[in-house]
Amino acid sequence: MITKPDRKKIRAKRQLRIRNKIAGSAGRPRLNVFRSLQHIYAQLIDDQHGTTLASASTLSPELKGQFNGNSNRAAAAAVGKLLAQKAQEKGIKAVVFDRAGYVYHGRVKALAEAAREGGLEF
Repeated sequence: MITKPDRKKIRAKRQLRIRNKIAGSAGRPRLNVFRSLQHIYAQLIDDQHGTTLASASTLSPELKGQFNGNSNRAAAAAVGKLLAQKAQEKGIKAVVFDRAGYVYHGRVKALAEAAREGGLEF
């Protein structure tokens, strides 16, 4: 009997391939994206020290309650702008983008483009 491939396992393998090629530092942190069914999360991570420098999500106090699940791309764009703003406050201008195995499309693309518009370079 032929079974369907498990999407989570496929994404995990793709994520490991990506993570072996990129790493964040204090000067150029890694912008990591996590996408759930209802929310989207983004972090700036310094992999050398293992610390999170800035984070934003649809659950952040600045954005919570503005998007009621019916404007996913708009919510992702707002998270990208908020993260770029927090990065600018900390003096971070350049990042390495980590899509975490997700396809660069839809919400992930909207977040990345909004972060670029907010002043982040990657």
